[in-house]
Amino acid sequence: MTIVDPIGDMFTRIRNGQMRLLNTIDVPASKFRSQILEILKNEGFINNFRLEKKEDKKNILIIDLKYFEGNPVIKEIKRISKPGRRVYSRAVSIPKVQNGLGVAILSTSKGVMSDNDARKNNLGGEIICRVF
Repeated sequence: MTIVDPIGDMFTRIRNGQMRLLNTIDVPASKFRSQILEILKNEGFINNFRLEKKEDKKNILIIDLKYFEGNPVIKEIKRISKPGRRVYSRAVSIPKVQNGLGVAILSTSKGVMSDNDARKNNLGGEIICRVF
């Protein structure tokens, strides 16, 4: 089965796992997903993630979800730029998420980075998602 939007699929798996209060979830591996998960880890939205190799040569990413007092740390994870409608932003017009409490993840010419890093480096790009 082919997945039309693999990033959106990963976000849906994270949301569904948190609704079921799962400790870990697995998603098919890719470099782009790993870069997004690295930002989520650095910003404190997930505990950790690791790459696991399967015997049928398909790699998966195991994501350790994070909870605080029994509630998920991620209140909202929303895909902004979709395959049918790409959303781009300049460095000066990158939106702040919840007045700086959340984070937007961008794909720039220098790689995938958070909105704060993109503003510091004066880089714009495609807004992948916003997390709060």
